[in-house]
Amino acid sequence: MPRPLSRAASGALLCVLLAAVALITARASLAQTPAASAVPEPASTDPYLWLEDVNGDRSMAWVRAENAKTLAVLEKDPRFAALSGDATKIINAKDRVPYPRFAGNDVYNFLQDAEHVRGLWRETSLGDYRSAAPAWQPVLDLDALAKAEKANWVFQGADCDSPGQKRCLISLSDGGEDASTVREFDLATRSFVPDGFDLPHGKQNAAWETADALLVAREWKPGEMTSAGYPYVVKRLRRGQPLSAAVEVFRGSKDDTGASPITLDDGRGHRATFVQRFLTFFTSEFYLVAADGVRKLGLPAKAELQGLVAGRLLIELKENWAAGAATLPAGALVSVNLAELKLDPAHPKPVLVYAPGDRESLEEVATTKSRAIVVTYENVRGRAYVYAPQADGSWSRTKLDLPDNSAIGILSSDEHLDDAFLYVSGFLTPTTVVLVHAIDASVTTVKTSPARFDATKDVVEQFEATSKDGTKIPYFAVRPKAMAFDGSTPTILNAYGGFGVSSTPFYSGLLGKLWLERGGVFVLANIRGGGEFGPAWHEAALKTHRQTAFDDFASVAQDLIARKVTSPRRLGIQGGSNGGLLVGVEFTQHPELYHAVDIQVPLLDMLRYEQMDAGASWVGEYGSVSIPVERAFLASISPYENLRAGVNYPEPFIWTTTKDDRVGPQQARKFAAKLSAMGVPYLFYEVIEGGHGSGANLSEEAHTNALEFMYFIQKLMD
Repeated sequence: MPRPLSRAASGALLCVLLAAVALITARASLAQTPAASAVPEPASTDPYLWLEDVNGDRSMAWVRAENAKTLAVLEKDPRFAALSGDATKIINAKDRVPYPRFAGNDVYNFLQDAEHVRGLWRETSLGDYRSAAPAWQPVLDLDALAKAEKANWVFQGADCDSPGQKRCLISLSDGGEDASTVREFDLATRSFVPDGFDLPHGKQNAAWETADALLVAREWKPGEMTSAGYPYVVKRLRRGQPLSAAVEVFRGSKDDTGASPITLDDGRGHRATFVQRFLTFFTSEFYLVAADGVRKLGLPAKAELQGLVAGRLLIELKENWAAGAATLPAGALVSVNLAELKLDPAHPKPVLVYAPGDRESLEEVATTKSRAIVVTYENVRGRAYVYAPQADGSWSRTKLDLPDNSAIGILSSDEHLDDAFLYVSGFLTPTTVVLVHAIDASVTTVKTSPARFDATKDVVEQFEATSKDGTKIPYFAVRPKAMAFDGSTPTILNAYGGFGVSSTPFYSGLLGKLWLERGGVFVLANIRGGGEFGPAWHEAALKTHRQTAFDDFASVAQDLIARKVTSPRRLGIQGGSNGGLLVGVEFTQHPELYHAVDIQVPLLDMLRYEQMDAGASWVGEYGSVSIPVERAFLASISPYENLRAGVNYPEPFIWTTTKDDRVGPQQARKFAAKLSAMGVPYLFYEVIEGGHGSGANLSEEAHTNALEFMYFIQKLMD
C-alpha cells in the first residue's frame, strides 16, 4: 500500500524504526488490491503526460530545473544551514538507540550513520545488547558491498531460516525501490552462500519451506505479473536448482493483486507453509501447502495470519466471522488448532483470543515460544498483553506494566525464545526499548533514547473535533505550555487516513528540535480511513465514502482555529503518500484554511493513478475509473483535476522521489507543472534516490526534512 512516510513532520524516527521492523515483516508490501480493468484517460486530455516518463531525458531535465529553483529558495535561506546541521546531527547521532531484532539467540541491528551511509548489519548477544555499550560485531557492510559491486544497494531486510536460523534471505534494493534482489546469507560465516539461493531483481516474495527449499512468488515468465504489478505464481525452488527448474505450487489469476508464500513456526516442532492469494486489497484466500498440493482454508475473506503458538494458528479478523453458533467480531483475534486444520482445512474451529471493546482496536501481534503478545489501542493509547494458551483451548491474559498515554509497538520476537522487544514512545518522551519475558510477563527497560530537544516547555493534549456528519474525531496537539490562545501560533497538522493504518503518538528529535523548540505546535489527527478504532473506522472512508476522511481533517483544522490554537495564516498541513492525497484534496477544497501545504510523495491524479506504478493495486481503497459512479467520485476529489484558475491557493511544497516504484513521481510532477501553467506559486523537489521515502540514506533524509521545516518556518513563522 502507499504507506505513511511518517507520523511526524520529520519522518526520520519512523523511517529508522520501520527499517528494524522490516527485518521481521517480509510480505507487507504485497498487501495490495487488484486492478479493475481500468479505462485509461485519453492522452490528448493531459498536456503533462510526458512527465510520466519517469527517467526520460526531458522529464529529468524538468526535474533538475525545478530542484534548482526550489533549492534557491530554501537552501539559500540563511537559517537553512543551522536546520540542516541540526537534522544531520540528530539523524546521525552515535547514541541513537539500536533497534533490535532476534535471530536465534543473538540480537541483530541495522546501523546507518555518517560512517555507514548505506548501512552496517551487525550482531551481538542478548546479554551484551542489554549492556550500556554493546560490542557489536559486523555481519554485512552495505557500503563495502555497494562499492565492490558498483551498485546503489539499499538494505530491505533479512528473512532468517526458522528451521536452523543459520541462513537468511537478504533483500537488496537498487536505490530504494520496492523491487529487490534476494540472496542467501550465512550468519555463521557472515558471507553470502556460494551457489546459494539467488533471486534476480524483481518484485518478489520468498519463504523458507525447509532449510533447502524456498517457495517463491515472482515473474517467472515475461509478463507473468498481475495488472497491479505483483507476482501471482508461486513455485518451489530447491537448493542447487536454477530458476527454470522450480516447480509450480500455486497459480492465481492475472486479475488478482498477487500471491505470497508464508511459513509459520512455533519453536515446538509445529510448522506450516501457506500461500496467501490477494484477491483485493482487503480480501484474500489462504491455502495450506501440503506434500500433495495446496488445500484452501475455510477462513473469512478479510483475515490475516498472525503467527503460531503451541500448535495454534492465530488469525486477525477484519470482518465478522459466523463460525458455528457464534459470530466472532471484526477486529478480533482468534486461534485455530493447526493439527485439526490440517485434517480438515475447509472447516476450521476458531476460539476467541481477543475482542475489541468500544473505541479500541487490535494493533499488533507477536509470537514467542509459548505465548502471544498483543498490542491494542484504547482511544489511541497503547496497551500490551501476554496471552497464554490453556489446556482447555482457551487463552488467559496478563497486562504488561507499561506507561500509560504512550504509543506501544513490537520490535522483535522469536518463536524459539520466550522474550520479545517492545518500544514505548510519546511525543515528548524519548523512545524506550523494553524486554518482555513472556512467561511471567515481566518488563525490563533495556535502552532509552537520549532527549533530542527541550520538552519541558511543552504539553500534550487530546481533543475531539466534530466532523460534518457529527462523528467525533480525536486528535493530539503538542503545544507550548505558555502558548497564548489568540490564533497566532504556527501549527503543523498531520494525518494519514487510509488503508486501516493507525496514527499514534511518537517521539521525533527532528520535529522537536526543528519545530517545537521554535514555539510551533504539532497536531496529529485520527481521521477515518485509519485503523485507530478498528475495521469500521477504516471502512467509513472507503471508495466513494472517502470524502468522509477529508471532512474529518477539515473539521480538525476548523476546531484548532475555533479554539484559537492557530489561524489560517499560521496553519500548515502535511501528509505523505495516501496522506499526500489527503492534503492535496485539502489544498483544492479548502485553500482558505491553510497557509502552507507540504505534499509528500503523493497520489494526486486520481483519474490515472491506476496506470502508474502500483496504483492499480489500490482499487479496493479508492475505486476505479472503470466503474462510472466511482469514476465520477474520483473526478470530484482528484487534486490534479480540480485545480482552478483564479483561486487564491497557498504556495505548496510538493516533493517526491525518482526511485519510487510504488506511488511514483509522476503525479507530483504533473501537479506542479499544472500549477506552473496556471501561474500559481509552488515549490517542487524530487529526491533522485530513495524509493517511497525521503532518501536512500540518512543524509538524504536529513536534507529533505530540513527543506520541509525550512518551508514551514518561512510560511508560518515569518
